[in-house]
Amino acid sequence: MKNILVVGSINMDLVTICERAPRGGETLFGKDFFQIPGGKGANQAVAIGKLEGRVTMLGKVGKDALGTELLKSLKDNGVNIDRIEREDISSGIAKIIVEENGENRILVVPGANGKVDRDYIDRNIDMIQRADYVVAQLEIPLDTVEYLFEKAKEMEKITILNPAPGRVLNENIIKNSDYVIPNESELELLTGIKTDSEANIILAGKKLLSQGVKGLIITLGSKGSMYMDKNGNYEIYSAYKVKALDTTAAGDSFIGGLVTGLSKGLQIKDAIGLGTKVAAISVTRMGAQSSLPTLDEVLAFKGEN
Repeated sequence: MKNILVVGSINMDLVTICERAPRGGETLFGKDFFQIPGGKGANQAVAIGKLEGRVTMLGKVGKDALGTELLKSLKDNGVNIDRIEREDISSGIAKIIVEENGENRILVVPGANGKVDRDYIDRNIDMIQRADYVVAQLEIPLDTVEYLFEKAKEMEKITILNPAPGRVLNENIIKNSDYVIPNESELELLTGIKTDSEANIILAGKKLLSQGVKGLIITLGSKGSMYMDKNGNYEIYSAYKVKALDTTAAGDSFIGGLVTGLSKGLQIKDAIGLGTKVAAISVTRMGAQSSLPTLDEVLAFKGEN
């Protein structure tokens, strides 16, 4: 089994369940409230840890009660947290509104995540050296992601970028990403090409591949995912048919499963299959990290594509 380093955000998700989200100026009553550890980086690290992958997390939390709880969740789920630092600032939070139909709206306050900088990467350069896979998202400063991937590629590590939340990126980040895993809207932002049809998704994917990406996995929600290799060949993988309760960590769970599969020696097709199973289970449960399945649960899953 190979070593995975996840560098990214660690947030507390403040989740409200409601019939529908309020409109501007409108006040509605919610049905329930949960406080659940989240953050795209932490979610992906926990997904890997629960699947018994070998994973270390780099990031920052505040010197507050939320930070203590966030660290406990990571550690309890098999993530090495030895190098996570605490700052004299609030931990990151995400306010999540989940509607009855499973759709969600998310507002993120970065807090300590905004302090993950180049100096922090330099202090932990040995962790990059020890890793085989380096995974990042975009809930920490873009300058840090760019620097992280530059260092990782100098050491010939495999870099995996989840360009979420969607942002316009410079060519250095793209060219230093071995695998990029966007959803359709993120792919549109990256390429400037409308992703309103399969043909346009393929066109946008080929544009991204021409910038140096070696493999592209586009998540398509309930339709599954599309894999494109460096030559532009593509294949679509169907999602499992499940009743979605909360899609909050669907993308993170998929990425966690995929990266775990790669770290255990699976070919890309089988790694995508593992990620698809993990995502199918996660959307049937509430919350981010609380929805992520264990390896035993994934192995026992029998769904229909």
